[in-house]
Amino acid sequence: MKKIIVLLIALALAVPAICQTTVPTAPQSASEPLMGASYKLFPTNNMWTFLKLDTRNGRIWTVQFTVKDDARYRYEVPLSTELLAEGANAENGRFTLYSTQNIYNFILLDQIDGRCWQVQWGESSFITRIY
Repeated sequence: MKKIIVLLIALALAVPAICQTTVPTAPQSASEPLMGASYKLFPTNNMWTFLKLDTRNGRIWTVQFTVKDDARYRYEVPLSTELLAEGANAENGRFTLYSTQNIYNFILLDQIDGRCWQVQWGESSFITRIY
């Protein structure tokens, strides 16, 4: 009887220790970005348009795709080519985008020093610093 009780206690203590082991995994889907990636795609509320962000220096492109066999609707154009961080300061993951309730506006955040920019894409695209 004592052996059974000791065995049950040992098992009860071993199970939580096994469950706490973590194993690093790759992204589970194509939409889950790699941590520390140089480039990330951010969806807009337009189902055909994404914003591509260089997370090292804040440059942004508008990326549009189509299911039609017409290259006119499939393109990538620069939205902002200004380098907001350079050299040793340009590190992966420094910049990220946050969507707003206005479908054409995002907030670009420098996660190192807290600077912010308003990013507007569409017919009148621009990026301007928020002070």
